[in-house]
Amino acid sequence: MWLVYILECSDGTFYTGVTNNIHHRLACHNEGNGAKYTRSRRPCTLIYFEEYPTESKARKREYAIKKLKRFQKEILVEGFSKATLQNILKSE
Repeated sequence: MWLVYILECSDGTFYTGVTNNIHHRLACHNEGNGAKYTRSRRPCTLIYFEEYPTESKARKREYAIKKLKRFQKEILVEGFSKATLQNILKSE
């Protein structure tokens, strides 16, 4: 299973990425070993994700999300269930 995810960085900006292991990827971002963008904006908090069966489909969705304006991403994130986030973060 592949995930497209959105992180909220410490400066309030959003970062969108793709992974097949969200726990490892979130740890990388917060240790400074993730994307160059997030290194100076730690800590980062997972605020949204979508699941996809293939990397290709996940990357296409990542590209679409990255093209959205900030307010459109806020609407996407606002409708996301906090319970869903808690479930994925607990399932290590």
